[in-house]
Parts: sequence; structure tokens; C-alpha cells
Amino acid sequence: MEKTITIEGMSCNHCKMKVENALKDIKGVTSVSVDLESKQAVITMSKEVKDKVFTKTIEKLGYKVI
Repeated sequence: MEKTITIEGMSCNHCKMKVENALKDIKGVTSVSVDLESKQAVITMSKEVKDKVFTKTIEKLGYKVI
């Protein structure tokens, strides 16, 4: 399963790594790839994860899910 999320507020590689690491820690997530230019995170999962879990994790870091 794959999900793409658009994230506002990331501006550098540190932001990118922070988001990738936080999303990778979610149970069921197998890989995460964040693209700063498109402002998107592509998440691969081994099982269904609710959108609100991703939103809450990203917003805790200070970024906004679009």
C-alpha cells in the first residue's frame, strides 16, 4: 500500500529528515520518501494506517498537512 501526503512548511534537508524519521516510526510504515520540491511524502505501508495518524505526527513537528 502506498499513500502520498502534501506537507507545507519544509524548507531544508533537516526538515525532510525530521519528517521521514518521524513517519518511519509509525507502526505499519515500511518506507518513506520526502521530496522538498514537490512538498510531498510518499509512504509505503505493510498495513492500513489511518490518515489522522500521519497528520498528527507531521503537525507535532510543526508542519501542515494539505
